[in-house]
Amino acid sequence: MTYDATLYNKDLAPIPKERRTWGIYNYASLWVAMSVCIPTYMLASGLIAGGMSWKQAIGTILLGNLIVLVPMLLNAHAGAKYGIPFPVLVRASFGVRGANIPAVLRALVACGWFGIQTWIGGQAIYSMLKIVWPAAAQFSSGIWICFVAFWALNIAVIWNGIDTIRFLQGIGAPFMLGIGLLLLWWITGKAGGFGPVLSSPSKFHGTAEFMRFFVPSLTGMVGFWATVALNIPDFTRYAKSQRAQAVGQALGLPAAMTLYSFIGVAVTSASAVLFGAPIWDPVVLLGKFNQPVVASIALIALLVATLNTNVAANVVSPSNDFSNLNPRLISFRTGGLITGVVGILMMPWRLLTDFNSYIFGWLVGYSGLLGPIAGVMIADYFVVRHSTLKLDDLYIRGGAYEYSRGINWRAVAALAAGIALALLGLAAPPLRFLYDYAWFVGFGVAGAVYVMLMGGKR
Repeated sequence: MTYDATLYNKDLAPIPKERRTWGIYNYASLWVAMSVCIPTYMLASGLIAGGMSWKQAIGTILLGNLIVLVPMLLNAHAGAKYGIPFPVLVRASFGVRGANIPAVLRALVACGWFGIQTWIGGQAIYSMLKIVWPAAAQFSSGIWICFVAFWALNIAVIWNGIDTIRFLQGIGAPFMLGIGLLLLWWITGKAGGFGPVLSSPSKFHGTAEFMRFFVPSLTGMVGFWATVALNIPDFTRYAKSQRAQAVGQALGLPAAMTLYSFIGVAVTSASAVLFGAPIWDPVVLLGKFNQPVVASIALIALLVATLNTNVAANVVSPSNDFSNLNPRLISFRTGGLITGVVGILMMPWRLLTDFNSYIFGWLVGYSGLLGPIAGVMIADYFVVRHSTLKLDDLYIRGGAYEYSRGINWRAVAALAAGIALALLGLAAPPLRFLYDYAWFVGFGVAGAVYVMLMGGKR
């Protein structure tokens, strides 16, 4: 069959069976490498800075990751079965042209994350530079030079493609965990051991006060990986089998996030013991220690981890999404370059002002956009189509997924309903709880509306 050139290029094409080589270890190490990063650390340390005890913080993070694992595995199924990426899969529900709507929404969020990770990496380079060369602190533009340098390093990795990403995950995951545990051992020793570090009680007085912080925090935990929960087919299209991707993800995601979050919780608690107040940014924290060798090793580890996560979690999806806009002109590499430029334009330094803007503004806010997309995708694939797709029709005009001139307006209406209700709490304070549960509200509403509007149509 001849595919439509406006819907097809080699990056969006189904992966043939012989090229599906990723096994359990690849997916487990992928999640370890993506989880062991500064944003994960800041996620956990932000909960401590907000008043949670270490047990409450770890419990919130574990619960959030167990929840997001469910849509992750559901959306992963189509990728492993048909070898197709996210922007192609979403054509089944939104139409061959309408798929650009959720793809661009997902891509813009990824661009924001790319910018955040790149800014953090630039900070780490600058902090390390000041440790080995103190005179660097005199250059006011030093942080910006380091930011651009780390950006260029990310672009170089993108240019080498998906095989380089798999190589980075395979060698980086074990090393990063080892460095994280070494940092934990070192700083808790300075603070007098785990006893003083983990003895701080919760700062909340009563269940009601705790729940006001817990609910949006849990939504933020789900929102943290709500991005990859959509584009996980970009990775599972390379799976040897459904079992390989499902077991690898189930082993990797909750365990890696919880373990590295514990490191963030413990190290932040230790900073409160040592400095009188919790320091949620690890780059800032490492800059306070007069141990050049230890600090430099830790910063290098965080730098490598940030590069791993940034390329795997924040480039693969938007590169494919932008390519989907015009496959003839935009390749994976070109999409990656677009991601890099847009990531800078989103001014990531403003998204990391404090833990409130990071968790309750950024994470919870965009979860209200992505939850409805997940609701429509899962309802379409499992409820409407019973996990059966017409593969060739995903790449042609006038086929099963043409709908109305390429757009399924039922899916668009369901998406709009989910987003509107999820974000209504921002405009109407009495309905704030809708925003606090943004991902859950958007997911449930969009999925239900989609099934109702589609009826028995396939």
